[in-house]
Amino acid sequence: MDWLQLAKDAMPVLIQGAGLTLFFASISMVLGLVLGFVVALARVARIPLLSQLMAFYVSAMRGTPLLVQIFVIYYGLPSVGIEFEPVTAGVLALTLNVAAYLSESLRGAIAGVDRGQWDAALSLGLSWWQGMRYVVAPQALRLAVPSLANSLISLIKDTSLVSVITVSELMMSTKDLIAQTFQPLPLYLMAAAIYWVLSAAFEQVQKRVESKLHRAYQR
Repeated sequence: MDWLQLAKDAMPVLIQGAGLTLFFASISMVLGLVLGFVVALARVARIPLLSQLMAFYVSAMRGTPLLVQIFVIYYGLPSVGIEFEPVTAGVLALTLNVAAYLSESLRGAIAGVDRGQWDAALSLGLSWWQGMRYVVAPQALRLAVPSLANSLISLIKDTSLVSVITVSELMMSTKDLIAQTFQPLPLYLMAAAIYWVLSAAFEQVQKRVESKLHRAYQR
C-alpha cells in the first residue's frame, strides 16, 4: 500500500485518537495538579499522620510502574467490588500517578521560596495558611512551571498505556488501523510523529509562560 494514501486514510482516525489523548492528558493534569498541591501542602505543613500517609502515597506511586497501577485499578479493584469504566479508570490512574510527581515538584518549589518571604508574611499578621496562599504559593508556582510543563509532556506520552484497557486514544487507534491494514511501520511512525508534535507544541507554550512570568517578576 502506498504510504501517502495510507496516511490520507489513517489520519482522521489518528487525529481523533490524538484528541482523546489530549483529553486524558488535560483532565489528568488539572486533577493531578489539585491533588498534588494538597499533598505538597500536607507534607510541608507536617500535619501529623496525614503527612506520613501522603509520603507513603508518593513513594508508592513513584515506585511502581504506571502500567501496574492501571491494571490494579481496572482489573484488580473489581475483585473487591470496586469497578470503573475504562475511561474513568484511565483518568484515575493517570491522575494519581502524575499527582505524586507534581506534589514533589511543588514541594521543592515551595522550599525554594526565600525564607524572608515567610517572615514578611508573618510580620504583616498573616497566618501560616494565609502566607502560603497570598505570598509563598504564587512564587512557588512560578518556580515550578518548568517541572510542571515537563510532567505534562510526559503525561501526554504516558496516555498511550491506557490502550491496554481498550481506551481508543492515539495508540489504541493506531493498533486498530494496523489490524486492518497490516502496515505497522508507517502507522507507528505516524503515531510517533503526532506525539512529537503534541509535545513540541506544549514545549512552546511552556517557553511562553516562563517568559511572561519572568517579565512579570522583573517589574
